[in-house]
Amino acid sequence: MAQKKNFLDAMQERILLFDGAMGTEIQRFNPKPEDFPDGKDGFNDGLILTHPEWIKKIHRNYLEAGADCIETNSFGSNKLKLDEYGYGDKTVEINRKIAELASDVVSEFSDKPRYVIGSMGPTGFLPSSNDPDLGQISLDEIKKAYELQAEGLILGGSDALLIETSQDILEVKLAIEGAQEAMKKTKKVPLIANVTLDQYGKMLLGTNVQAAYTTVSDMGIDVFGLNCSTGPIEMTSSVRWLDEQNELNLLVVPNAGMPENEGGQAVYKMTPEKMADALHDFISKYKKVRIIGGCCGTNPSHIAALRKVIDSTK
Repeated sequence: MAQKKNFLDAMQERILLFDGAMGTEIQRFNPKPEDFPDGKDGFNDGLILTHPEWIKKIHRNYLEAGADCIETNSFGSNKLKLDEYGYGDKTVEINRKIAELASDVVSEFSDKPRYVIGSMGPTGFLPSSNDPDLGQISLDEIKKAYELQAEGLILGGSDALLIETSQDILEVKLAIEGAQEAMKKTKKVPLIANVTLDQYGKMLLGTNVQAAYTTVSDMGIDVFGLNCSTGPIEMTSSVRWLDEQNELNLLVVPNAGMPENEGGQAVYKMTPEKMADALHDFISKYKKVRIIGGCCGTNPSHIAALRKVIDSTK
């Protein structure tokens, strides 16, 4: 196969399809505490060490459903999160392994270029807040936590980095800076910065989409995005505003609808067809939307439905 086209070039040529949820797909394997490293129940990213075949299967299922891009199973693998499981000193090594595994699966597919997206989720801290537990952490510590993660993801072969499900715009800034430091040591890759908005268009600490976009849009990122928290319908006004700026390309990766509480569990009920209809609307109306995919509650059926939508709008 010819050399793979650069991720940003591919995005200009066609709308790219990301994969769906990882956590709920892991749950399908019905993991027990002993399945995780050191019996640390819930250490999903650590399954790279104990059950890499599970993660490969999830990646493969999404690629077979038509995804152009898969996100690495590294959502909670910044150093601060890994510290909670006793693996913080292995941040670079673990992220590298996670990205290499995703790259291995991508290499199984030769029908068209596929891309590995290095996922970087929140640290669990809120540096903008005055909360005595969540706000009392040095900014340098957060930046370094992301720098080490980004370094590992790039070394493992990620085609782009994705800062996602961000609740605090200051943390997004620190993650961008950390990723850029990592690129100085490794190589430059495209950088996507996502924020997570509630149904009223605001981040957890009250930052609206306009302020969030203005804060990070000139920091050298390549794509700005929205993911998680709500379904596509609740994102509409924010996507419209972002598209009107006519600046950065946009990513839209919603949940399968708003979460509903059933027996203490969050349940997502938007069908693949309904989600595909909503995102068809976005890619038809908003020319800056160049990446779509699924977050919580989505599975390979949702991604297959989105594939049909993209293919039908060419």
